[in-house]
Amino acid sequence: MTKEENERRLTYLKGIVSRLPEKPGSYQFYDDTHTIIYVGKAKNLKARVSSYFHTEVDRFKTKVLVSKIHDISYTVVNTEEDALLLENSLIKKYNPKYNVLLKDGKTYPSICVTNEFYPRIFKTRTINKKAGTYFGPYSHVSTMYAVLDIIKALYRPRTCRFPITKEGVECGKYKVCLDYHIKRCGGPCEGKQSYEDYQRNIQQAKEILKGNTRQILRAMKDEMMLLAEELRFEEAEEIKQKYIALEKFVSTSEVVSHTINNVDVVSITSDEKMAYINYIHVSNGSINQSFTIEYKKKLSETDDELLQLGIIELRERFHSQSKEIIVPQEIDMELEGVTFTIPQRGDKKKLLDLSVMNGKQYQFDRLKQAEKLNPEQKQVRLMKELQEKLHLPTLPYQIECFDNSNISGTDAVAACVVFKKMKPSKKDYKRFNIKTVEGPDDYASMKEVVYRRYKRLIDENQPLPDLIIADGGKGQMEVIREVIQDELNLGIPIAGLAKNDRHRTNELLYGFPPLSIALKTDSELFHVLTRLQDEVHRFAITFHREKRSKHALSSELDSIQGVGPKTRDALLNALKSVKKIKEAELDELSKVIGAAKAQIIYAHFHQKEG
Repeated sequence: MTKEENERRLTYLKGIVSRLPEKPGSYQFYDDTHTIIYVGKAKNLKARVSSYFHTEVDRFKTKVLVSKIHDISYTVVNTEEDALLLENSLIKKYNPKYNVLLKDGKTYPSICVTNEFYPRIFKTRTINKKAGTYFGPYSHVSTMYAVLDIIKALYRPRTCRFPITKEGVECGKYKVCLDYHIKRCGGPCEGKQSYEDYQRNIQQAKEILKGNTRQILRAMKDEMMLLAEELRFEEAEEIKQKYIALEKFVSTSEVVSHTINNVDVVSITSDEKMAYINYIHVSNGSINQSFTIEYKKKLSETDDELLQLGIIELRERFHSQSKEIIVPQEIDMELEGVTFTIPQRGDKKKLLDLSVMNGKQYQFDRLKQAEKLNPEQKQVRLMKELQEKLHLPTLPYQIECFDNSNISGTDAVAACVVFKKMKPSKKDYKRFNIKTVEGPDDYASMKEVVYRRYKRLIDENQPLPDLIIADGGKGQMEVIREVIQDELNLGIPIAGLAKNDRHRTNELLYGFPPLSIALKTDSELFHVLTRLQDEVHRFAITFHREKRSKHALSSELDSIQGVGPKTRDALLNALKSVKKIKEAELDELSKVIGAAKAQIIYAHFHQKEG
């Protein structure tokens, strides 16, 4: 598009904007093929749409959207609530490119109560409203099965799929099946259970599915007392058993307060790309519905905008008529006859906290699911988390950690392990023999090793790490800082992993003077850092053991004049240990290294013994 064409486009669009009414409504943006690319809503159409064309708009995504607009249409409505409903309807109908994308990760199951002569109750993922009444969907399948189990135990609805009719029952067309004999069905197909009794059971089952369990319990108690007064004790006992079973089920479900009835709870959890909106419906103090939807952001939408969209979508989906909605923040939204509550304490605050917890858990589950499909996503997330915790200038792609190992200063060694993308990069591990330090001086050894490591990287023009982690507390961190900042003049960030009195790593240190960084010890990031620490321990100790073992094994042979490395190695390969070399006869030694060398070694050990 040329500059002149773009100016003509903007002039045309601004002409439409200047004619927009100052009334509530929904607006639609079209691209050059006259396809709807964005749907919005506004209290004041003129003010809202004109804001897109202000020169001071600084959001990149909004600028991209404006560059694609070639036409604008709008619909005026009476109230802001109508504008919200219309916006939601148009978004679902046209699925515009730049609107948030409502993502249902899968089809959640629902419970269906059929419209048959003798209704059935079962779970399904297919919705056909002509076939029956649907309850759900259930995002927690275990909850759905618990409800089905209590309904089956209390009311024994039929499970067979026969199209049972009134005429068929009257003429004896059907026969009871095994379910009747094992007392899982009342046998309505043969008239063993009356139509009226069966329908009463189905109505009570529907009330349970709606969450009205307290009403059912009260009705059961009244019926039980009436039967007892009439001395119909067997029937009263049967009702009592049902009452106990239902009461137990209710006690295990989430009960907040019996004073809270017919209330919606909506909360939002969001990140840069996604928003997760959790919905909870409370009836008679019990939670009878919990569901989470997710939106994929397109234009850096605010939580306020997404929460409004989510409330309309969820109330429409679950046919909610609640007159109160509990929300976590002030939202610029009005619904006729509905009160928005932002609780600060009490039972309603507990409900809101529960909704937030469900939203965060859903976000975590989706994240885990995505990370299984793309493992690198997890590594990037952990790097970002560590970057945010320590306020690092770049992602800590390469992390290095050092450790010393010695016994009373002998065979002193050190090791450096390298993690790239939060995973061990074993080909980059380094081992160091301590050269300039005598005796057990960990600080001096660390100083030598760190200097040698990074001086060599500088000389060879190799990439430096994004973060150095000291296996220790403030002392080790200060030693590394002296080398990195004072001697080599490098700006590599330095952190430390400190241990408690029980020698267990319990905190992450950063900065000078070092400060403790808030990090839960059961978090994934903490586990990765302790794995880094364990790995450098393992690598250093393994190297130290190898050196100590090699030294102990070969030192006595090395001290014999006239015996070189080749002779030593030949003997060790053949006889496996210094002890067996000592015990070997002259002939046995001669076969391995020849008579002259065998005589020297044999004489050395036997003269020593004599």
